[in-house]
Parts: sequence; structure tokens; C-alpha cells
Amino acid sequence: MSVVRLHHRSERGFTLAEMVMVAALIALLAGMAMPIAKFNVKRHKEIELRLALRQMRTAIDEYKRLSDSGMIPVTLGGEGYPETLEELVEGVQLVGQKTKYRFLRRIPRDPMTDSQEWGLRSYQDDWDSTGWGGENVYDVYSTSEAVAIDGTEYIDW
Repeated sequence: MSVVRLHHRSERGFTLAEMVMVAALIALLAGMAMPIAKFNVKRHKEIELRLALRQMRTAIDEYKRLSDSGMIPVTLGGEGYPETLEELVEGVQLVGQKTKYRFLRRIPRDPMTDSQEWGLRSYQDDWDSTGWGGENVYDVYSTSEAVAIDGTEYIDW
């Protein structure tokens, strides 16, 4: 006697067609999520860049304010700006003070280039110059040549 085994709907499991459909659906959803994730990562880096630039520019402005008020001795040709970014971290001796005044705890990392190297402009340089004259630090910018979400270049921020 031969035993014939009948498949009943009560047996549990998935068919190959169901598995293929689920895999295709997961692949489609993952494909849609990747551009959104890349966009969010780029947006987060842009926020970090804006914050780092704001911190350094605020420190430069504070240095200039104290220099203009006579609290920091001005070097000839310095226009009252720091000579280097490191000077903002190391600090300066204010007139009549015993301790150094520090403007930054550390030089921030550029999230676009993943380094602590920044483009610098001195007061004597042209406003759109990409080379640093070396006299002082009037402005900082990212050296990344990439384009931001809004279509501007990070070097112009």
C-alpha cells in the first residue's frame, strides 16, 4: 500500500513566492531610506560646521574687542586680530591680569574635511581670497570644496 501525503492548509510555513515578495518589499524600503539617511548625515555635518565657524569667529571678534579696548597689546600690522588660531587656544595676557585669557578650549574639527585644518584670511587679504597672507587671523572658512544642501559651497560659508 502506498501512502499518499496530502498538503493541508493547516500546515505552517511560507511559500517561496511569499518569501520573494517580502524580500523585494524590504529591499524597496531600504532603497528609499538610504537617500534620507545620507541627507540627514550631511545636514548634521552642516550644523556642526556652522557651529564651529560661529565659535571661532566669535572668539576672533572677542579678541578684537579686547584689543580695541586696550586690554591686549596690538602688534604692528596686526590690526588687533590674533596672529594664529592657536593663540586663541593658548590665551593671551590681558593688561593688569595675572592669568591668561583663553578664547577657545580647542580648535574645532572641520566636519566636512574631518581635520582641524581651516582656511584662514588676514585683514589685509581680499574678502574672497583662498590664500592666507599670514599677518593675522581675520576670518576662517572650511577648505572643503563640496557643495551644501542649499547649493552653496562650504568654502563660502
